Amino acid sequence: MSGHIRVRAGAIIIEDHKILLTEFNDPYRGIFYDLPAGGTEPNESIIEAVKREAKEEASVDVEVGPLAFVYEYAPHLNGEKYGKTHTLVMMFECTLKKGSIPRLPDKPDPNQTNVKWVSLSDLENVELYAKIGKHIKDYTKNKRNIDMLEEHKLLHPNC
Repeated sequence: MSGHIRVRAGAIIIEDHKILLTEFNDPYRGIFYDLPAGGTEPNESIIEAVKREAKEEASVDVEVGPLAFVYEYAPHLNGEKYGKTHTLVMMFECTLKKGSIPRLPDKPDPNQTNVKWVSLSDLENVELYAKIGKHIKDYTKNKRNIDMLEEHKLLHPNC
């Protein structure tokens, strides 16, 4: 049963009590927002995917920090409201690299219309793709970062 869960990676970028979101205008849902995120590609680490998605969706270069939280979408438990693909999303706390200014990319995803800074106080009032606004706000108040252990960076006991 290989490949039954899609792995996605995303960036939580917060500055001055605002969070960076991508804006979409979907013909069925209307305007909604999401974090810069997307599926990992073959031969790509989860950290590389976070950096690529931030660049592709918000035209920014980021420093990837610790894992902030994990979001799971299980179709069979959610009436397949977002489709049939079981998805696990790892969201990382990120900071913009110096000189990196968010903007709509030259070739945005289908239906992507903007990149916006949204006040954390307004986060629960915007339509997010996944209903995680309250969780993001809670995270900013009570950070509970999880270290991302990467095998290639671990010291081997025999070295």
